[in-house]
Amino acid sequence: MKPIKWVGAAVVFALLSALLFGAAQALLVPHDKQANPEAFLLSDYFDADHTSADEVVFLGDCEVYEAFSPVILWQEQGISARVCGTPQQLMWHSYAVLEEVFERSDPKVVVLGVYGLVYSEPQSEAYNRMVFDRLPASPAKWKVLGDAMTEGESRASYLFPLLRYHDRWSELSRRDVTMLFEAQPPVSVRGYFMQTGVVPGDAPGHEGALPPSESAFGPMTLEYFDRIVSLCRDHGADLVLIKAPTDSWRYPWHEEYETQVVSLAEQYGLPYYNFLNEIETIGLDFTTDTYDQGLHLNVYGAEKLTSHFGKILAQAYDLTDGRQNGTLAAAWNEDITRYEAQKREGREQK
Repeated sequence: MKPIKWVGAAVVFALLSALLFGAAQALLVPHDKQANPEAFLLSDYFDADHTSADEVVFLGDCEVYEAFSPVILWQEQGISARVCGTPQQLMWHSYAVLEEVFERSDPKVVVLGVYGLVYSEPQSEAYNRMVFDRLPASPAKWKVLGDAMTEGESRASYLFPLLRYHDRWSELSRRDVTMLFEAQPPVSVRGYFMQTGVVPGDAPGHEGALPPSESAFGPMTLEYFDRIVSLCRDHGADLVLIKAPTDSWRYPWHEEYETQVVSLAEQYGLPYYNFLNEIETIGLDFTTDTYDQGLHLNVYGAEKLTSHFGKILAQAYDLTDGRQNGTLAAAWNEDITRYEAQKREGREQK
């Protein structure tokens, strides 16, 4: 065979191999949003085509993505906001996500949930996957992965997830194949993960909870917190710290934590709102506003909290009332329709 034919055959073989690898990866990497919706919260952000209009971005764990509703901020204040939260989002996760946020938009305010400060070391591959499997490949992602991975993980498996999920062949169903050709709906509304159930709980408190095993936030946690502060300042965004008004024996907010956050806020000159101190002002009722006995807020509690915080944001920051922008308002109307449908369906299921 002539050399030119050898080259052509090699190119065709390489292309076919790449196509087969890509197809296998798409099929084997979990992609059913409804099976594990919280694992795809960030997918909603990266699939959106109007992220550049977001003036407020929320980062954090379930204390954020189940507690703040961008729809309420828009309806009451005209603030275009989005939640970029994930389960157990730690400081290095928040930093990696924020890097991508600034690549796509120019938010004026970044709101950071502080519960992620509690964890000093990587906790779980599963929670890592909920962040890094959704982030596009980038030098920032590659660098943060080195700190975020737990024992036994590898950077290569995040660059090529097929290396992690290659043994899922036995679990595949016809549904896995058909979903590759279907557009799956978002699992959230602008990053807010709605919960409509009502399971009453006591007012926040953690009597009997064990004291923290560490007296200070860990060095890696503080390093990434410092990076978040610097990243916001480099991009001219105001950073706001918040603590959701939930507190339980499972995930207690100890006085030691509060003291350290107050100290960090003072050190960096940042505003800090601990909504545990404003439960009555917000109007929260833990017989109706929680879906899991007070551990998290349901949509009724989230709307009250968001309404309260929206007034603070509107007064403290120069944010645009986007409701007069016809194009933006039309996009929001679609989200509002979906939001109200989810809320209505939740009521009907009771």
